[in-house]
Amino acid sequence: MADILYLDHAATSPLRPEARDAFLRAADLGGNASSVHSLGRKAKLTLEEARNDILSAVGAVGIGGLVFTSGGTEANALALYQAQNYDRVLVSAGEHDSIYGAVSGADIVPLKATGDVDLVALEALLAKPGRPFVALMLANNETGVINDVAMAAALVHAKGGWLHVDAVQALGKIHIDFAALGADSLSLSAHKVGGGQGAGALIYNRDHTPKALITGSGQELGLRAGTENIAGIAAFAAALKACNGVSDALSSAQKSTEAALKALGVTILGEAAARVPGILYIAQADWASNLQLIHMDLAGICVSSGSACSSGKVKASRVVTAMGHADSGLADLDDKVLRISGGWTTTAEDWEHFYDVWSKGYKVYLKRHAKELV
Repeated sequence: MADILYLDHAATSPLRPEARDAFLRAADLGGNASSVHSLGRKAKLTLEEARNDILSAVGAVGIGGLVFTSGGTEANALALYQAQNYDRVLVSAGEHDSIYGAVSGADIVPLKATGDVDLVALEALLAKPGRPFVALMLANNETGVINDVAMAAALVHAKGGWLHVDAVQALGKIHIDFAALGADSLSLSAHKVGGGQGAGALIYNRDHTPKALITGSGQELGLRAGTENIAGIAAFAAALKACNGVSDALSSAQKSTEAALKALGVTILGEAAARVPGILYIAQADWASNLQLIHMDLAGICVSSGSACSSGKVKASRVVTAMGHADSGLADLDDKVLRISGGWTTTAEDWEHFYDVWSKGYKVYLKRHAKELV
């Protein structure tokens, strides 16, 4: 539909032309990478070239191994499966549902009001007895706030622990250097960078090779059984190569939109922290998330109220609730939020159009409900 404006790249980014071409080339091979005949060898070559390209893109060549998975959720599950070898599990309050779903009984590391993890609280929790397994995302999937992973890694390793980093939302938006981060494992997903759904990866430090979660055959050096999704993996690598020109800074168009929204009294969640470009998380105390979503959808603009991995439901944000524990001013905003996320298809005019539609809708809403809001 030509009239649709897509601003939900954080949920999934449309397939890049480079990824589509790579997918079709790999799909046309027709071979299984485990077969020894010529077509099997071509499929294997495609697989290994993609593996090397992705390792190179995140600065993990020589120090990291890579297990291909069905996506970020499986990569997180594989990482958390390693926690059984540790005494305690610590998870930040801002983690993705796939982290919470992979472990139970974890200690929760709080967030600061700015949206990043409280490293002082992390250090205090690490002081308790036992070797820790810690999960901490690089960039939050709702606010876009970037955590100081390198500092967290130093704290975790001082206690002999494993640090897993969910880098799904950071990939393609900021420079990632696996060695500099100091993580023991790193999860990635293809569809967040325009590589198509159904492919992901877990990068791991070769000093900490993970134990397989899915067993049964010898694919992926025995670390993940099942025939590899060659076409999806090829598309993943191609999309990641196309991300080389990303900026570490918010675009001027996004900054202008944020400034205009603030003039209307809108709260920008995570504004005071470092954030990845493209993600704008707003809250307006007078306007519920579901009503904002309906208005934007009727205007042909695709946005969300937060993580897309919540069974399609509009519900209160756990991330905003966690931020509210440190700032009472945020406590009542967890069901008033809207996430706008641009990507490789987004233009400055798209940001301007979003603001125009949202602001007009908000002003109409205020007029209709003026008596209720007094």
